[in-house]
Amino acid sequence: MHSDVKKVLVSEEEINEKCKELGAIIDREYESHCQPLLLVALLKGSVPFLASLIKHITLDIEIDFMDVSSYDGTESMGDIRIIKDLDRSIKDTSILLVEDIVDTGRTIVAVKELLKNKGAKEVKVVTLLDKPSRREVDVEAEYIGFTIPNEFVIGFGLDYNEKYRNLPYVGVLKEEIY
Repeated sequence: MHSDVKKVLVSEEEINEKCKELGAIIDREYESHCQPLLLVALLKGSVPFLASLIKHITLDIEIDFMDVSSYDGTESMGDIRIIKDLDRSIKDTSILLVEDIVDTGRTIVAVKELLKNKGAKEVKVVTLLDKPSRREVDVEAEYIGFTIPNEFVIGFGLDYNEKYRNLPYVGVLKEEIY
């Protein structure tokens, strides 16, 4: 365990098992769709989750990325900035938005609205982590890996000022670090 980590909240093994479970659920729910499912990953934090999740989806899928920002350090600013938009048209496309964590919900609401305005047929959300105690807007992910308490988490893509993304687990950052 990294010296800046107070405790491991979700182990690497638990993440792998949850990705298998979520992949099977997604397969079942989208098997009747005629076109490939488009997974849109939100950079940078969701990349490890996306990489693990797609290993367990047997459907035809396509992948694209968006880079949106709402955080500065440990606090959500509430202002969503689109840094990188999609590289393709999404008109009449079923989208599964891949997120590392649903916290305040502001990012998910803004991105879902943007994708729907661009003509997406449907937009659902799969998230590795859900922190409902911090919710500021009414939004829920359709597929949730783990519901966690209100602690500042790092690892498996989640960062604090761009550090700790490469940890293979989700841990709680020691308070004295931030």
